[in-house]
Amino acid sequence: MRRPHPNARKLRNDMPEAERRLWSRLRLKQLGGFRFRRQHTIGPFIADFVSVEAMLVVELDGAQHGRDDAPARDARRDAFIEDKGYLVLRFWNEAVMRRMDDVLNAIHRAACERATARSFGLIGKEQGAPFRSTREAGELSRRSRD
Repeated sequence: MRRPHPNARKLRNDMPEAERRLWSRLRLKQLGGFRFRRQHTIGPFIADFVSVEAMLVVELDGAQHGRDDAPARDARRDAFIEDKGYLVLRFWNEAVMRRMDDVLNAIHRAACERATARSFGLIGKEQGAPFRSTREAGELSRRSRD
């Protein structure tokens, strides 16, 4: 059985505005019928949003992710999560607030691609290899900031 991280409940209750807005559009299978979980534990990490069906993690980054050693920490974290077979999409909070439709389209497109690939056995936890690299998805998601 999956054991939740001790901080997961606190994070669910204290979500930033951008996370609340995105969650309101992801919950209850509103995005293409994909079920998303919020503040989901993957190893020692808590992912903002996860679709286990599509093996997709969606992370929202605020200003703190651009300073100090945050990019290096994010890269180590993403590598761990990718080793579990997930694809990590990262979006700036600002993109969610200003361009929600673009963010949702990118998430939906990735979820559909991943679910299709998984149904053909091209990805899965046992393979441990992501269908698409975080860098490729990152270019897609980071562009939504502009």
